[in-house]
Amino acid sequence: MASTSENKDQQHPLWGRDRQLINSLLGAEANDYNLVELARLRIRYKGFPGARDIKADLDKALAQWQLSESELFAKTRDIHAIAQVYKGRGSQRDDWS
Repeated sequence: MASTSENKDQQHPLWGRDRQLINSLLGAEANDYNLVELARLRIRYKGFPGARDIKADLDKALAQWQLSESELFAKTRDIHAIAQVYKGRGSQRDDWS
C-alpha cells in the first residue's frame, strides 16, 4: 500500500508567469535587472516541492553567467545597495513568495 506522505510535486501558483521570465533570462545577458530577477526566483523556488523544470533552468542560467548561487546573491546585495532596480515596476510590492 502506498503511503499518503509520498513526495508529490506541486504546481507553483506563479509558474506560468515565472516560466516566461526564466525563458527570457536564458537568452539574456547578466545585467543588473536580470541578476536580481534570477536571485528573486531562486529564493522563491528554493525548497519548493515541485517546479523541477524551473529549478533546472535557474541552475542553467547561473551556469550560463558563470556564477555560483553565493556569488549571485553577493552581486544582487550590492546592486540593491546602490540602485532601486524595480523603480517604476511596482516597487511598493514585495514579490518573494
